[in-house]
Amino acid sequence: MTTTAAHGPLDERELAALHAYWRAANYLSVGQIYLLANPLLREPLRLEHVKPRLLGHWGTTPGLNFVYAHLNRVIRARDLDAIFVTGPGHGGPGVVANTYLEGTYTEVYPHIGHDEEGLRRLCRQFSFPGGIPSHVAPETPGSIHEGGELGYALVHAYGAVFDNPDLLACCVVGDGEAETGPLAASWHSNKFVDPVRDGAVLPILHLNGYKIANPTVLARIPRDELRMLLEGYGHAPRFVEGDDPLEMHQQMAAVLDEVVAEIAELQHEARSGGSAARPRWPMIVLRTPKGWTGPKEVDGLPAEGSFRSHQVPLAHLAENPEHLAQLEAWLRSYEPEELFDESGALRPELAALAPEGERRMGANPHANGGILLRGLELPDFRDYAVDVPEPARTSAEATRVLGTWLRDVMRLNADRFRIMGPDETRSNRLDAVFEVTDRAWMAEIEPTDDHLAPDGRVMEVLSEHLCQGWLEGYLLTGRHGLFNCYEAFIHIVDAMFNQHAKWLKVTRDIPWRRPIASLNYLLSSHVWRQDHNGFSHQDPGFIDHVVNKKAGVVRVYLPPDANCLLSVADHCLRSRDYVNVIVAGKQPALQYLSMDEAVAHCTRGIGIWEWAGTDQGGEPDVVLACAGDTPTLETVAAAAILREHLPGLKVRVVNVVDLMRLQPPSEHPHGLGDAEFDALFTASRPVIFAYHGYPWLIHRLTYRRTNHHGLHVRGYKEEGTTTTPFDMVMLNDLDRFHLVMDVIDRVPGLGERAAGLRQRMVNERLRHRQYTREHGDDMPDVRDWVWPDAPPPASASTDAQRGSPA
Repeated sequence: MTTTAAHGPLDERELAALHAYWRAANYLSVGQIYLLANPLLREPLRLEHVKPRLLGHWGTTPGLNFVYAHLNRVIRARDLDAIFVTGPGHGGPGVVANTYLEGTYTEVYPHIGHDEEGLRRLCRQFSFPGGIPSHVAPETPGSIHEGGELGYALVHAYGAVFDNPDLLACCVVGDGEAETGPLAASWHSNKFVDPVRDGAVLPILHLNGYKIANPTVLARIPRDELRMLLEGYGHAPRFVEGDDPLEMHQQMAAVLDEVVAEIAELQHEARSGGSAARPRWPMIVLRTPKGWTGPKEVDGLPAEGSFRSHQVPLAHLAENPEHLAQLEAWLRSYEPEELFDESGALRPELAALAPEGERRMGANPHANGGILLRGLELPDFRDYAVDVPEPARTSAEATRVLGTWLRDVMRLNADRFRIMGPDETRSNRLDAVFEVTDRAWMAEIEPTDDHLAPDGRVMEVLSEHLCQGWLEGYLLTGRHGLFNCYEAFIHIVDAMFNQHAKWLKVTRDIPWRRPIASLNYLLSSHVWRQDHNGFSHQDPGFIDHVVNKKAGVVRVYLPPDANCLLSVADHCLRSRDYVNVIVAGKQPALQYLSMDEAVAHCTRGIGIWEWAGTDQGGEPDVVLACAGDTPTLETVAAAAILREHLPGLKVRVVNVVDLMRLQPPSEHPHGLGDAEFDALFTASRPVIFAYHGYPWLIHRLTYRRTNHHGLHVRGYKEEGTTTTPFDMVMLNDLDRFHLVMDVIDRVPGLGERAAGLRQRMVNERLRHRQYTREHGDDMPDVRDWVWPDAPPPASASTDAQRGSPA
């Protein structure tokens, strides 16, 4: 193709080569959507050369190819360390095409070679049974961003550059994606980037004008209004606009040279001791036609530049021979004979335009974070233990204890560990971390502010979406972190969790994807302790949502006290490729296990607490099971009542830390075998299970067990208000008195013998309810309750029994 150098930094040879490379990417993108065979059109296109089911998205793809080709040029010119984050993830054929052209794709998938057969396989696999998805996915080299859902590209890009001072994350934001809430909030991430310590994000807002069937908002507002919006977000936007490819190449080359140089200068000034003010980072607004270079019209209606090019512009080829002819003309317009040699390989002069080695965006190690992952240096959590000389007689704040350990994790890992949370780190009692670091903050700081600094390592913003996205980007590029959040509001990121869990599941089967650090949630301010809040703050259902995912990926932990929380947290921060959910209270609560006992108990994940029971190692009459700190308290208190009033009743107390232990091993790797489960819970005795969340989850996890018919679960049943802790458990029938009533109702023959005790329990509930209504607090006999009996005489065997299994 003949080109004439329009005004700009590219001479005629550079312009022709860059334009040819872009054409090659566009050609392969169209080929992936349509072709089964004949990938170089060396014979006339026939219907048998085309896929019977046409799937994919063309509209955004030529713009992505345009950006990728131009980024290659500046990476080579400046030896940049850059990754490509794709907001319009449904532009999958473009990213696949570019990683193939640069050579990365063939390196990780050797059967997709650089010859005609390799091209055929490349095209055939796309959106084809047994092939690859139509969007950017874990299978795509260079990706850290699942294209299945829009809104998270920019926040992932920012997460990638924290503590990565040499990294440039080039993030294409689609104008449809820009309409989502998470993306709108993501623009504020520039207030958290320290130019001294962090890398830089180059946002490229791609305005092609349309979504699936409607125009996009940002493409239809005046340019000045858009500029003011982006400047208000703190950016310095540059505009690249048009539809003439050669002029657009010159514009883009000039603007990219300018913004990359500006980013380097901003970083140099900050790192040389210059201005400490927040930079106004540059960004690019790229306006191109939707479906650029595709069919101008289809069936007499506009295609290029309209919503009709969003997916597959030419469909129903078998019924419409004219469409087949139009497809062939479209493919031949890219002049593939000029782009590929006789063997089917990209011509050497074009292949030379791609960066080399790890400078290729598809091969950058940051996009395969497990390659760069270094383990955390963790202090010995045992050194932070709460002294528990007797079970259930001393009190501590579990998350406050954890905060002291996390403080030293932060101190020892200042380049690879961060805590994210929506303005709740102090509220969740983790504020010991502020002894060694601050909250990251690049906006204005007032004298009355608390622990704000550009180099802070705690990331707080009142958007769960940003916290989740930052952490995902941080983890996917080889670092570690923790997301702490109020339990009820973690639901805001349900869909983001879905995408990350699916990413982890898929990467397990991709050999070249290295394991990354686990995504760790700490959920506090949980459903049972909302003393200051009301019904809106009460929802333990995130656990149910998590358990829906593939068993090999998810883990749920409900540590009953501070020492168990320390043991669980240490385990989770050491783990790889999981989503770990830890639910723990922040309020003062009774402590049950010494550190040695806690480690043994958490290692098992489930066990009998012989000190709380009365079965003395024999067969029980009833099992009291519990999972969660508040259910554990009520269960232990119920056991004490039964011990006092029904001393002949043989009660077994079983505590569950690892919720997945309840499933069979066929359903989860942590599952208990049937024999072991029956040994703990019996095969026929009634089981009263006090659970932290919605009770039906326990039934779901145990429905295959022998004694499922004997299992009765108490948990949260959507009853709540702003009230006292004990009134909250009474509202949901989880209180100790109701648990005793459940035992009396379900142990055969006990109802008649213990009718008086049952009536007393009903009266106790009424008495406590009335007291809270009169005094606004719980009665002292509940509020200050501790285990009433001294433990057995200390001995090696007794110490082992306090948390021992059957």
